[in-house]
Amino acid sequence: MIRLKHILILFIAVTTTVMGWAQAQKEVPERNQPSKFAIKKVDFEHVKEVTTNPKNAYYYPKLMKAYFSNNDTTLSIEAWRNFYYGYTFQEDYNPFRESIYSNKVEELYYKQPHSRAECDTIEKYAELSLNDNMFDMNQMNFYIYVLKEKKKHARAAMWQYRLDRLIAAIMSSGKGTKEEPWVVITPEHEYNIINFLGFVAIDHETLDGGIDYIKVQPVAGKSAEGFYFDISRMMQIATLKFPDI
Repeated sequence: MIRLKHILILFIAVTTTVMGWAQAQKEVPERNQPSKFAIKKVDFEHVKEVTTNPKNAYYYPKLMKAYFSNNDTTLSIEAWRNFYYGYTFQEDYNPFRESIYSNKVEELYYKQPHSRAECDTIEKYAELSLNDNMFDMNQMNFYIYVLKEKKKHARAAMWQYRLDRLIAAIMSSGKGTKEEPWVVITPEHEYNIINFLGFVAIDHETLDGGIDYIKVQPVAGKSAEGFYFDISRMMQIATLKFPDI
């Protein structure tokens, strides 16, 4: 049952994510790919050790404080990796988390152009959504868009930085291949990564060993047919927290 729930969420994710990111790319100026970082396999035991140790620089409350600082751009890629993957060891982690406010933003977002009042509404609900689900990359895109529309460029740049670093953290976990899949902690992030790379997902297959394979629509000049994602940690927690699903 939990796999069925996962597939259902992936189906929802592909529709909302493709529309949201495609529209966001029209509105937000093209940005550079995240800086290249060395590929490093995720060691969840090590992540748990450092993020739950109050004396460690990567203690999770310390990373949270740095993340929500409005001007902190000093975190290393290793810090971002521990922040992202360390979230799976937090009490409120839910791999299928969805804010009650997210649909309010999406419904309004696709009505273009936006009045000042509509921009205020998008900003309000995107912010509420991110307060409830801080790793919702769709809402980050909406938020960045509306901040730019309202000429809040410094704040938009900070959120763009956060989004880029989260993407870099995921992409540093592998190569998207069967041998070195990207590790994600929520199903929507599979599609966020695919869309970020300029592809559109057309099919999904769950393989043995907690691996997802996402087939993509062919793109001229690109050879990729699909990408692999490691969802084993996500599904492990889902099974523990939602045994009846």
